Amino acid sequence: MSKAETAKRYILFIISLFFSALGVAFTKHGELGVSPISSVANVMSYQFSTLSLGTWLIIWNCVLIVGQILILRKNFQLIQLLQIPLSFLFGWFTDLGMWIVSFIPVNFYPARLMMVLIGIVILGFGISLAVTANVIMNSGEAFVKAVSDTIHKDFGNVKIAFDILCVILALVLSLVFFDFTIIGTREGTIISALLTGLTVKFFTPKLKKPLMPVLCG
Repeated sequence: MSKAETAKRYILFIISLFFSALGVAFTKHGELGVSPISSVANVMSYQFSTLSLGTWLIIWNCVLIVGQILILRKNFQLIQLLQIPLSFLFGWFTDLGMWIVSFIPVNFYPARLMMVLIGIVILGFGISLAVTANVIMNSGEAFVKAVSDTIHKDFGNVKIAFDILCVILALVLSLVFFDFTIIGTREGTIISALLTGLTVKFFTPKLKKPLMPVLCG
């Protein structure tokens, strides 16, 4: 891969981070829950509101990077440390997205549900761009891959288990912090878990066809 192609792929990946973060912001603004992988950071942002959701996402992503290092040890590739600055970008983009969507009124349940659905579409679009860029995984996907490679289990199955564990952890934290009340994890989390993969499957082939000649040219 030439330097020019590598540069274009990383630029596309950064663009994908913006759309993914904007999708998270839309979903969050609906206040019906966020995607499973963001659910822990979401609950923490309610309990410790002096730090923004974007900041908590940076912290959570860094925890997952440390997890990769502990799991893979000597097999951890140094190039994967790029996940750290990219996680910061994702967090900053999320806070920017939260500001952008803050002007959208969500006074009624249908409007909140619509925010979740729009967020899922935007998130799926962003993930599809990242898949097309094909340079580095985000920390959540990379953590799942580290686990699946280590225990020799199918990536998809481990991803499902990881998402479930994230939701369970978010629920436990909510019950502990908010006197046995569920905060920040609702039907939007389930909807996101069910539909995000479908939107990625829809967008990826449609984006690869026009973008690949640009990336490889």
